[in-house]
Amino acid sequence: MVGVKRTDLAPTAAVKVIGAGTAACFADLVTFPLDTAKVRLQIQGESKAVKDSKAIKYKGVFGTITTMVRTEGARSLYNGLVAGLQRQMSFASVRIGLYDSVKQFYNKGAEHAGIGSRLLAGCTTGAMAVALAQPTDVVKVRFQAQANGSSGNRRYQGTMQAYKTIAKEEGVKGLWKGTSPNIARNAIVNCTELVTYDLIKDALLKSNLMSDTLPCHFTSAFGAGFCTTVIASPVDVVKTRYMNSAQGQYCSALNCAFTMMKKEGPTAFYKGFMPSFLRLGSWNVVMFVTYEQLKRGMMIAHQNWATPV
Repeated sequence: MVGVKRTDLAPTAAVKVIGAGTAACFADLVTFPLDTAKVRLQIQGESKAVKDSKAIKYKGVFGTITTMVRTEGARSLYNGLVAGLQRQMSFASVRIGLYDSVKQFYNKGAEHAGIGSRLLAGCTTGAMAVALAQPTDVVKVRFQAQANGSSGNRRYQGTMQAYKTIAKEEGVKGLWKGTSPNIARNAIVNCTELVTYDLIKDALLKSNLMSDTLPCHFTSAFGAGFCTTVIASPVDVVKTRYMNSAQGQYCSALNCAFTMMKKEGPTAFYKGFMPSFLRLGSWNVVMFVTYEQLKRGMMIAHQNWATPV
């Protein structure tokens, strides 16, 4: 499957949408503990004095994971997994699966897409995905931030109960809390992640350094993950803090950012950078490699089914 030339197969929009959602879910299953560690590190310090070193519970990526396993059990690393998979199936299907179609629309059918068309496509599909999947992201973050104590002390007991509780206590708009910073984050993430992957892959293919096979997909995905982490981390931290905040704690996402800067300094915007990079780098590699193979596999299966024996 890996050796099939890209020109031999032209995946349909439906294949891309289904393939993107499935690949993203698989990538989430593999990297979810890193994402949970990232969330715990990002929210650390928002309710306690930063100068009090004794208040710091988590130190580093693997220190956070070890502490969580020791104090809450291994299952805590997968808090919010159901909402996370719901998010990826709806979110990635749109932002990744429709990227090529929207890029072609902005490019007006031209053979080679310019950087402007790619950036516009990334912003568009990223915003569309957030509008559709924001409630699943809110529930996922709330679960990941929630420490596993006794069941009576836990704010949310299950995924569906979390949706109902948030809607009841905060109104339906509570499920879309943090939409603005999330749109900003995903415009940045989508543009950086998809456009960087697109550009690196095109450069490798045009220079004949690699063929359109697994090593090319791996290299492009890893580069995209690193670039995305560097650029998107500040917005990601603000999004996580704001979405996890108690009602009335911050009046807006900008207020959340100013409060962080005032109380914790600029380094607060890069809290959880290492788990973010480990997660995004590994997530990108798993997702894009799986996505490329799924697209080809589905098209080969379709061709074999459509071609009479």
